[in-house]
Amino acid sequence: MKPKAAKAQSISGGSDVDAFMASLEHPHKAEIEAVRAIIRGADKRIREAIKWNAPSFYVGEHFATFKVHPPGAVQVVFHTGAKAKPGAKPLKIEDPSALLKWAAPDRAVATFSRMDVKEINAHKKALVSIVQQWLEQVSPAQ
Repeated sequence: MKPKAAKAQSISGGSDVDAFMASLEHPHKAEIEAVRAIIRGADKRIREAIKWNAPSFYVGEHFATFKVHPPGAVQVVFHTGAKAKPGAKPLKIEDPSALLKWAAPDRAVATFSRMDVKEINAHKKALVSIVQQWLEQVSPAQ
């Protein structure tokens, strides 16, 4: 079930992430692709790469990374990097759809465990809002 190795960096929709996804064997691959498209479409500055052996998104620094294993659900970890930054303020994200579960003041996980592509697309507005709010706080517009 492991994907073939992919290079470390690529731009949005780039060949490295696309190659990773082409080789990924996952029962929720279509759902991963749906979430991936929503995140990429949330802000024109968003780029993609492979980080932690999964598609990851960045604007300057990585801010969200899929957790593809174990394959029981589709999860996106929203973060401020691999480690918490000293003195960082807790993020405040409006999430009326309750997509996020907070793991730390600067780290939250969106889990799509029982959703098919149609249901994920029904949550598009909420997910786009989360991405945009996250970016406003961790990677302000330049």
